[in-house]
Amino acid sequence: MTVTTIGARADGSAIAGPPPAADVSALILDLQAQGLRLETQVERRTGGAGPTDSGMLWVEGFQITAPVMPSSPYVLESEDEGYGIYRDGVRLATAAAERRPRFYDRQTADGIPYWQIALLHLDSLASTVVQHCTYWGNDDQCQFCGIGVSLDSGRTIARKTPEQLAEVAIAARDLDGAVDATLTTGSTRGVDRGALYVARCGQAVKEAAGLPVEVQFEPPYDLDVIDEVGAMGIDSVGIHVETFDPAVLARVAPGKARTGIESYFAAWERAVAVFGEGQVSTYVILGMGEDPELTIEGCKRAVDMGVYPFVVPLRPVAGSLMADWKPPTSAYTTPIYRRVLAYMTERGTMNSTTAKAGCARCQACSGMSSMEPVLQIGRRPGA
Repeated sequence: MTVTTIGARADGSAIAGPPPAADVSALILDLQAQGLRLETQVERRTGGAGPTDSGMLWVEGFQITAPVMPSSPYVLESEDEGYGIYRDGVRLATAAAERRPRFYDRQTADGIPYWQIALLHLDSLASTVVQHCTYWGNDDQCQFCGIGVSLDSGRTIARKTPEQLAEVAIAARDLDGAVDATLTTGSTRGVDRGALYVARCGQAVKEAAGLPVEVQFEPPYDLDVIDEVGAMGIDSVGIHVETFDPAVLARVAPGKARTGIESYFAAWERAVAVFGEGQVSTYVILGMGEDPELTIEGCKRAVDMGVYPFVVPLRPVAGSLMADWKPPTSAYTTPIYRRVLAYMTERGTMNSTTAKAGCARCQACSGMSSMEPVLQIGRRPGA
């Protein structure tokens, strides 16, 4: 990594100027692979679903989540103004960290702390509205998932109501500057797979707080459900296949494998017709033993339909069945990012700024947005 040194600190460590975009991208991808040691306190999630066991940061203006790893060669250090990321005493980048959100100190009239209802992921309010899943605790359990961990530890409640979420959303907007809401749910056995309840919660948030909302759910058995979700005013949807490699899907998410990858494509086609290109996304997790070529080809097919493939490295969740796995190396993820982004450039229909809400809007768990300036897609923050 190239470092432009502009001076030295009192302890002799180097102070660097703003690194080039390519270096920032390389750093972010490596932070997501090798993690970060913390020599200061920052807001972070512990256990459960979502960007868990991670530091939540802005690195040179990019939102990222980086796993906290004591063995990482990268260190986050507090400075007079903000933070710096160092390796071997050399300052590589400027960082800013999320403080504890103010709305966490509030509670509902019946005594439920707001942080048990929804959390702030950098600038996005996020909640799992139903913390139970039909796959959890049986042979169908998704190996990468931790949806039951937070509930078992008492860090959340089993079911959030639309009224509770609307109340918290207003506070998160007013006190902490939340710019959107991302709502997900455990899957149910019903025809809608839980889509209609999470959409009602999203509708309540949007009407009360005026925030753009993404809701996430599995492909409903009746695709007309997607039209009903759209009629509630939801902005974006996430329908997450997780991997395009059928052998890996059968191993890590047998319930999703029974749904079938083609069923995801069918649901995406309907969803794009309802919400528009770039407002439908899918997680594509790297590092579970997948075939890279199948992954890239699946992403290309999704892009052709107007679906944003949100490519992310595996983030092992404490308490999940893949807790002992390691995130993939940046040497593995970088070429896949490049090829997927190159195809998106060729198509010219969407980039990291297209989505109105949700994970594809936030981008913190992926390296895609940091690589866009390198490939001249979109703009670097502040450019």
